[in-house]
Amino acid sequence: MKINDCSYTTIWMHPDDPGCVQVIDQRKLPFEFKILNLRSVEEAYFAIHDMAVRGAPLIGITAAYGIYLSLYNYLGHQPLQEYLVRQADFLKLARPTAVNLAYIVDKMAEMLSGFEDAEMAKNEALRLAEQFKQEDIDACEQIGKNGLALIEEIYERKGGMPVNILTHCNAGWLACIDWGTATAPIFMAHKKDIPLHIWVDETRPRNQGARLTAWELLQEGISHSVIPDNTGGYLMQHDMVDLVIVGSDRTALNGDVANKIGTYLKALAAQDNKVPFYVALPSSSIDFEMKDGLKEMPIEERDAEEVRYVEGWDGKRIKSLLLMPEKSPVANYGFDVTPARLVTGLITERGICEASKEGILHLFPEREQ
Repeated sequence: MKINDCSYTTIWMHPDDPGCVQVIDQRKLPFEFKILNLRSVEEAYFAIHDMAVRGAPLIGITAAYGIYLSLYNYLGHQPLQEYLVRQADFLKLARPTAVNLAYIVDKMAEMLSGFEDAEMAKNEALRLAEQFKQEDIDACEQIGKNGLALIEEIYERKGGMPVNILTHCNAGWLACIDWGTATAPIFMAHKKDIPLHIWVDETRPRNQGARLTAWELLQEGISHSVIPDNTGGYLMQHDMVDLVIVGSDRTALNGDVANKIGTYLKALAAQDNKVPFYVALPSSSIDFEMKDGLKEMPIEERDAEEVRYVEGWDGKRIKSLLLMPEKSPVANYGFDVTPARLVTGLITERGICEASKEGILHLFPEREQ
């Protein structure tokens, strides 16, 4: 996608340094565009943990490159496979809710388990990281094509009037590698000259909607308005939303969806106002082992400082300002779970399905066991 009319992905190898992985530091956006250099598994861990990179797909790919960096810096002080398992376990502690992280780290460890030569393992780890990166790009592009049909149908039904879409948090290309999940159909509809207006939830407490989704849409020239998180229900009551599309950090096999806190409330408002509510996600975000999301989903509790303080730009630098009594206790849950009954459908790389075990396995029959 575009940044100041130049094409970028969110993560790439340094062109001149095989020991350096580069990412866009999303903590600085939209005020500053900075590239962050990752040179160790520890730096990959903290990029994930501190949300320099965020979004389930990008977290997973960053972890894949983290495994590569761990092997690039391997000194041979312990057996290779023992070392690899320790690095994989370390990376999986960075963020608990997004399934992509554990899935890709475990997959990398499994596919590298037969290697005894460190140099060969390192080269294979890089190949795998690049492969997973391309698979994510391809999946998001296909999600865009599948979701585009929903927007085209609404556009035709409205007789050429703009299609109004509500988003929550950031499920754009910054959360993935390219295209995004929830935004992929939006970008494709825009490229087909379908008039759109996107309602962008600010998404407290880190404001990923206001800071990231709005910035992505602005770069692509797509009409949008940033709204306070509690505005969506009002818009739906007044027929100002045609479609809700959100992303997913982890979706259980029964169709329950974990996403940024506040998603559940949007789904309730959508159901009450008969607005279609879709979740866009690659299959790597489906936890085929989790049978019941409401009962089993791990929910990350984040630092109270994210709620106590708000970040902003004073014209020269990013500053944090205290919002509340400093000694008031804070509860900062990062995600909530939207029950499958509130989800109109899941938009995946293989098509759109019902949010249910039967719907998911119809698209992914090979995962039935």
